[in-house]
Amino acid sequence: MSGPVKRLGDLIDDYCPRCRLLLNHAIASMVGGEVAKVICQTCFNEHPFRRGEGAKKKPPSPRATLFDQVIANMPAPAPPDSPPAQVRKRTTAAPARYISRHKGKPPHRRH
Repeated sequence: MSGPVKRLGDLIDDYCPRCRLLLNHAIASMVGGEVAKVICQTCFNEHPFRRGEGAKKKPPSPRATLFDQVIANMPAPAPPDSPPAQVRKRTTAAPARYISRHKGKPPHRRH
């Protein structure tokens, strides 16, 4: 037995090319008992029924593989119980100076 009979307006999951996600879609048209077009309930884009198959996977970019090579060649981190390699001594900064624009009330200007 096949599953429940699908009708116009029923909600089904499908891949939306605009949202680029698997989302709820309403059935918009059917041909011979099969779903032909659906409408995304998130962006209201109408597109052919894709049977939940997403976009094709892109091959890894050369930049990503280069990054993986750099990470593989990095030295291992030091164990947590070993002392740090070099500790920088902090220098104290000069105390903050507070500057005001006016010594008292600003002079009254008449035109």
